[in-house]
Amino acid sequence: MKKVLIVSPHFPPINAPDMQRVRLALPSLRAHGWEPTVLAIAPDFIEGGVREPLLEATYPADVRVVRVGGLQPRYTRWAGVGQLWWRCGRALRRAGEQLLGTERFDAVLFSTTQFSAFALGPRWRGKFGVPYVLDYQDPWVSDYYQRTKTRPPGGPLKYALSQWSARRTEPRVLRGASGVIAVSDSYGGMLARLYPWFDAGRVRVLPFGASPADLAVADRHRPAQPLIDFDDGNLHHVYTGRGGPDMVAALTILFRAFRRFRATAPNLAARMRFHFIGTGYAPPPLGVDTVLPVARVEGVAEAVHEHRYRVTYFDALHYLRRAHALVAVGSNDPGYSASKIFPCLLARRPLLVIFHEQSLVLKMTEHLGAGRCFKFAAPEALDAVAAQVHDQWFAGRGYEQAGTLNEAAFAPFSAATMTAALAGVLDEAAASTKH
Repeated sequence: MKKVLIVSPHFPPINAPDMQRVRLALPSLRAHGWEPTVLAIAPDFIEGGVREPLLEATYPADVRVVRVGGLQPRYTRWAGVGQLWWRCGRALRRAGEQLLGTERFDAVLFSTTQFSAFALGPRWRGKFGVPYVLDYQDPWVSDYYQRTKTRPPGGPLKYALSQWSARRTEPRVLRGASGVIAVSDSYGGMLARLYPWFDAGRVRVLPFGASPADLAVADRHRPAQPLIDFDDGNLHHVYTGRGGPDMVAALTILFRAFRRFRATAPNLAARMRFHFIGTGYAPPPLGVDTVLPVARVEGVAEAVHEHRYRVTYFDALHYLRRAHALVAVGSNDPGYSASKIFPCLLARRPLLVIFHEQSLVLKMTEHLGAGRCFKFAAPEALDAVAAQVHDQWFAGRGYEQAGTLNEAAFAPFSAATMTAALAGVLDEAAASTKH
């Protein structure tokens, strides 16, 4: 059996979006001829990480997970340094090199949004002859914040420094990669525009997929401190996942449509509640609201509840399963691909989807025959889309229609199927070193 070293700095019991592909792949990799070893950062060194031990029960207990330390954030915050890679990257590099120096691995998979880890690929290929595969869950080099004039994470200076480093490093890392996968079909074209020598066809589009087993666990789980009373007689719409300034357009459409509905059906609208859960990444008490300000502008804030801090994965699934209806709002960035759409689909609740017209999420949802889908692009068209949402979802009572899912069409997006495709990419990478 071939061996793959998977670099995933965030890993259970830490609940973070960028570990989901690895977690979902581990139950099936061996069936496709790959024995995984996961290289991660120990939970105590991850600042603000939500711990969820239940996640560790979702992959085989005998999978080897090597965890490393580094510098605790309390020792570096005084100097304004909190970034995970700066504190723990050196320890992860040394642990990886110890593994590669004492064992034979057929491939390395970098599956993380800690993009500095990608730079280990060329180093390890040169030192140990091991091919590597890159997993793009977000863009590494991006002009999004400059183009949209929105504040980047960490502030303009830190972000500018990280982008300067990324522009210097990404070309070399891409040239040496034996495989590239991405969550969105826009990433290949984006990389080709940045680097004319790069062939966009090299990128294999692999969304995260979804595991029905997760929903079975969620049905037995109850949050310790529930955020929603589903039995209070109101109609609860639920969204779980991050917020941010890039989602203002989709949120504006939703709240503007609801404002119109409240004017035409005030008694029914008075029973509606909209819950946005886990909209920020900052630990308490540092979080800021990103959804409520939009609701205030549209005059519907009294019906909107925002829980800005992350919740556990299975808490989120509990809310999706119990909700009267689900809301999925997307970014104004066409390349944004929300992994959370699959749990929404499997929850089989009435689903309202508002995404950019070029989004892969919108295309997949329409293909699967699930939910009511609405698309936007130009800011001046928001009123027209809001009118459609009002007519079809609110006035047309789309929120009462049972959630549907084309099972046959969904099969290719299951975690097991996605893992088979991932194993194929690893097979090609391993074979590339034999020629």
